[in-house]
Amino acid sequence: IAGPVVPQLRLITVRPAAGASPAGTAARLRRLPGVARVEVEHRARLRLLPDDPALSAQDPTPGTPPGVSMEWWAAREDLPSAWDVTRGAGAKVAVIDTGIDAAHPEFAGRIAGVTDLDADPTHGPATTDEVGHGTHVASLACAIGGNGIGIVGSGFGCSLLVFKSDLSDSSVAQSIVKAVDQGADAINMSFGTDGTTPAATPVVQAIDYAYRHDVTMVAAAADDPVQEQGDPANVLQPTGTGSEAARGKGLSVTAADATDLRAPYAGLGTQISLAAYGSYATRGPGPTGILGAFPGNTTTLELGEGGVSAPCACRVVFGGDARYARLHGTSMAAPMVAGVAALVHHLNPDLSAADVIRVLKQTARRPRGTAWTPELGWGILDGGAAVRAARRLDRRAPSSKLRVLRRAGSATVTLRLSGHDGAPKGCRPSGIARYEVWRTVDGGARRKLRTTGRTRLHVKLRAGVRYGFYTRAVDKAGNREAAPSRPDARVRIKAAING
Repeated sequence: IAGPVVPQLRLITVRPAAGASPAGTAARLRRLPGVARVEVEHRARLRLLPDDPALSAQDPTPGTPPGVSMEWWAAREDLPSAWDVTRGAGAKVAVIDTGIDAAHPEFAGRIAGVTDLDADPTHGPATTDEVGHGTHVASLACAIGGNGIGIVGSGFGCSLLVFKSDLSDSSVAQSIVKAVDQGADAINMSFGTDGTTPAATPVVQAIDYAYRHDVTMVAAAADDPVQEQGDPANVLQPTGTGSEAARGKGLSVTAADATDLRAPYAGLGTQISLAAYGSYATRGPGPTGILGAFPGNTTTLELGEGGVSAPCACRVVFGGDARYARLHGTSMAAPMVAGVAALVHHLNPDLSAADVIRVLKQTARRPRGTAWTPELGWGILDGGAAVRAARRLDRRAPSSKLRVLRRAGSATVTLRLSGHDGAPKGCRPSGIARYEVWRTVDGGARRKLRTTGRTRLHVKLRAGVRYGFYTRAVDKAGNREAAPSRPDARVRIKAAING
């Protein structure tokens, strides 16, 4: 007995005996007279209701429809469903950008590391942000959730590895490698070139290094409606590969607006992996930019950059705090994806980078019956669907063992097989599908004796022969246990059996 007994419901709650599997126990119980039904017990989770005010506060911008919150994109990307499953504690997102205002309350206790790789002597350390871009981007990935202030990042409880970069090839390459070595689950790169020249070899090598180490890289697509996204986006998702779920070394992210269409300023074409929201209103009234954290200092975005860009007029006072701003662009869409990628990988660390990329593509929200399009790639980020899919994706091999049961005076032995199919906490194993039984004879080569779904196997042996037996389990996801270095059991019948 392992839980309540409720006579009115004819309910008895039990757990398997030591060494017995849940599936085997259920099968035995179903054979007992008087047992009407056997079900696996599940446990619910409390629904998360983050108190970050931007999730519920009505956006005051003139023309904004009633019910549209300051952080409207969180619900549209189904992030609350993802947070019901995982809060992202322990996940790390590396942000390669213009630094971060480390004193901002949205990052309190969440900065796991800062590295200054900006060679400009007029710029301060990585804990400062003269531009404003890096602080805003970092908040959309990992602003603290549930702290009662401001916004919440898509990764909710994730930590930040901040790399302040001058965006030179060597700085970007070094940042990627350091992010991998510091344990990043995902790397966000909200920058890019015009693509007129090939990506620098060190950048390509660094991307390969991250991909081999199963770190998911996310890059912003172009902030122009062009088909060439430039690097690093075009290295992560090369030309002609966007429509293939299994192709690419990362994700190239374009921007959608609240109409669920590609924002007019955003990149498109065969280098696009998927989209996330980069602005609210590009086709009508309402706010233009995405609300995010902003430095306390005056930024170059507000001052304009020497005639290259106009002052942004983007700073917003929210909750009495002027350290927020509305910015729009693919730069804002990318960190939303990076935060979810970190949630997915940290929830199920058995997943490779290729697995995470495929999950985010295949779960993106798109019209029913459609797949990839050059406008939005595989669709708009769906954090809840991505996390649910990651929970069910089994990449862990099962384990098994074998015992030999022999009745005295008999030349037939019974092989008893047992196994376990584990999974990371919060994920669901697929379950053992079958066992492979292997045998050696007199120390010779291993040969497969039988593949079976049963847990008992009867084998007749010859006298005077030394046998070794072991088993390898295969689960329903196709993961196969590695061969053991030695047999699980050895047996030898010393004398012939008469009769």
